[in-house]
Amino acid sequence: MEDVIKVSGNHYVLATSAPGAEQNRIVKQSHTFAVFDSLGDIRSVVFNNQGIFHNGTRYVSGYQFLIEGKRPLLLSSDVTRDNHLITVDLTNPDLILSPIEQIPRGTVHVFRSKFLWEGRCYEKYRIRNFGLDRLSVRMTLKFSCDFDDIFEVRGMKRSRKGEFRETVAGTHIIEFPYLGLDGILRTTRVEFSQSPDSLQGDEAAFNVLLDTNEEMEFEIVISCLSEGDEYIGPVLSYIDAYASSSRFFRMARGRECSIRTSNDFFNTVMERAVSDLRMLLTDEGRNVMYPHAGIPWFSTPFGRDGLITAMETLWFNPDISRGVLEYLANNQAKSFNDIQDSEPGKILHEIRMGEMTNTQELPFARYYGSADSTPLFVMLAGRYLQRTGDIGFIETIWPHIKRAIDWINIYGDVDGDGFVEYKKKAEFGIRNQAWKDSPDSVFHADGSLAEPPIAICEVQAYIFNAKRQAAFIAQHLGFQQIAFELLTQAKELQRNFEHIFWDDDLPGYVLALDRDKKPCRVRASNMGHCLFSGISSNARARVVAESLMDESFFSEWGVRTLAKGQPRYNPMSYHNGSIWPHDNAMIAEGFSRYGFKEQAGRIMNALFHMSQFTELNRFPELFCGFERRLNQGPTLYPVACAPQAWAAGSIFSLLQSCLGLTIQSINRQITFTQPYLPDALKSVFIRNLPVGDAVVDFAAEQHEDNVIIKVLKRTGDVSVIVSK
Repeated sequence: MEDVIKVSGNHYVLATSAPGAEQNRIVKQSHTFAVFDSLGDIRSVVFNNQGIFHNGTRYVSGYQFLIEGKRPLLLSSDVTRDNHLITVDLTNPDLILSPIEQIPRGTVHVFRSKFLWEGRCYEKYRIRNFGLDRLSVRMTLKFSCDFDDIFEVRGMKRSRKGEFRETVAGTHIIEFPYLGLDGILRTTRVEFSQSPDSLQGDEAAFNVLLDTNEEMEFEIVISCLSEGDEYIGPVLSYIDAYASSSRFFRMARGRECSIRTSNDFFNTVMERAVSDLRMLLTDEGRNVMYPHAGIPWFSTPFGRDGLITAMETLWFNPDISRGVLEYLANNQAKSFNDIQDSEPGKILHEIRMGEMTNTQELPFARYYGSADSTPLFVMLAGRYLQRTGDIGFIETIWPHIKRAIDWINIYGDVDGDGFVEYKKKAEFGIRNQAWKDSPDSVFHADGSLAEPPIAICEVQAYIFNAKRQAAFIAQHLGFQQIAFELLTQAKELQRNFEHIFWDDDLPGYVLALDRDKKPCRVRASNMGHCLFSGISSNARARVVAESLMDESFFSEWGVRTLAKGQPRYNPMSYHNGSIWPHDNAMIAEGFSRYGFKEQAGRIMNALFHMSQFTELNRFPELFCGFERRLNQGPTLYPVACAPQAWAAGSIFSLLQSCLGLTIQSINRQITFTQPYLPDALKSVFIRNLPVGDAVVDFAAEQHEDNVIIKVLKRTGDVSVIVSK
């Protein structure tokens, strides 16, 4: 494992194949997710990201359906729009069973449908003979279970592994048990509604006899079992499990408003984003819903990802923000722990479940190695109060907000210079503890890596905004002196930041300061987050906006993380030249803040067009930063997560930025500042938008060079203001 870390860092994902070429079918429910190929099989030997995963462990690494030992032919494959059900239509290839016996292709139709519910994968097979003669054919299912930790799947090597125990087979059940090094017995159980004709080892076989036009059905349930999993209930029939899971999916809406536009394809993109967010939202106990970061590599709570996702979707569904704030408050660090990079008041970076974290081979069971989660937590709290007016909830988390501010002022500022720095203490912790957390993402103009402690630019900007938001909260809670002190601290930080981080020759904000306070004079997209947070002066914001939209940054698919011509620039890298939708959404919000609406619209247009070339029209975690070529799509990143929470949330943020939409439930007011719509959208209709206890329907419509806001319906006391 040490060799892997030296070469690539903890967050590296091994790419032994090109998943971008494979149309994966992905479903998730609670702490279980599955990645199948387009036929509904699992072939992790070819595509290492495939499998059925539960609590950070891959329970099924191989699952193939064969007809007379051959892979069937794919007719169609899809995932329902709500990400609930995978459906696959297959037929047999040409089968030569003997010199005189053959089955022409297209004789047998196989329909597979599958979904996840409470730690189980439920699957139904429906097989029909469309031939003119009686059919006799052998159908086989092959299984394999490697019980790899998610970090093993990503490419980490271990010196030893637990014990694979003997497979147990009955008449209609087969079990694959594994005793991990953490002492937990994990078992993959496969149950058949109809007893196979043969069930042994890793294979189940059915001798299918069907008259012409005759049909048969059978069901398979794959259970992911481990000691300590209390919530997994009894095995249900396919129809009962589907009914229960359907009710769950319907209840996942929360307080979402309805969004429709004049562009049908844009509506499709929005619908998929809504479905992805619902799928990623996970009950983390006591009905606290938290958006898991992304599938397959980050299907777990991440502080930074959850906070940014919540900000992106706050206007659209404030329930996500409340769940994120409550969960992170409950998991705020209380003590020092170098193994976890923990300090009092610090907000969580990530929580992992799996053998490698249970045995402390990795520190991520509960890990706090993030310099930005803490200020982002305070920022979200202030925004949530403004959006909802939910003063009662904010009162309950005020002690956590104060502890977060104390961490910023005391433990975050290692050397007392007024800026927050990061440096890992955990042996296998994360070197760069901001959103660009790959080990090579912070460097100098000569390409040499910056040495920690590192003060990165966007973290200082977040802290400026966090102190202003904390002051806003303090004022509404009656703590006027605290509010005054916080505003004073924010002004001082802004003054020092503008003096130290600005570089006229770059031009823009330097990426970071290294341990010797030497600036990293690198043109990176991080400077756009300074506009997002409002720390920049108007004049400097204009310089940053012009820089980020020039051809070195803007590829016509979006803003690159690093400008062309910079050292370490590589459009195929994770953070040094790629394009991230959430990064672009935050930059666009910064543009909107300073009045650069057309630039925000260009970013929205670019990402919208990008989604026409992605699987299920999703915004992926990231894609390559190559320039847009005529009549060609974007270049995809081979191991990007899709769905990814903050990528899915970015479409809502982009729309809000273009409309200049601000919702202040605490003042019963909706404001549109210089509303703008890109050419792709002639009109937008928002219905059932909650503003406190009021509800508003409105339309935004292009009219010549302006966007007109029309209130279609208003229930309750709320004012709508359009500011030019």
